[in-house]
Amino acid sequence: MTSQNDHYFGLIKLILPEELFDYFELTNVEVQGKQVHVYLEEADEKPAGYEGKKLISKGFHSPVTIQDFPLRDKAMFLHIRRRRWLVESSGQVISRDWNTIAKGTRMTKGFAAFLKGLFGQLPHQQQ
Repeated sequence: MTSQNDHYFGLIKLILPEELFDYFELTNVEVQGKQVHVYLEEADEKPAGYEGKKLISKGFHSPVTIQDFPLRDKAMFLHIRRRRWLVESSGQVISRDWNTIAKGTRMTKGFAAFLKGLFGQLPHQQQ
């Protein structure tokens, strides 16, 4: 990672909703002409409710790309990779339940907009 990329990381962390970094890790930032590409991966924390079960990491779902607000006349794209795990005892593949995270928490408008962009609606609005 270059020193310039370190500066980008610091700036991106100031721009994006702070709560985002409770659940995602910033892995890369690329500035390409009139575009800024921000790469985020879901943190390696097992989903709630599976603490007593053996989970095997199964990598990530296909990345989702969200176009965010422009940054200094540059289009900004967030490339998000969500984790998935295999429950060894049942063979079930699971991911973090975003409905659970949204319940009982207060989200900033920025984080709510991020989730709405990621899922098309806020997690608590899903049926």
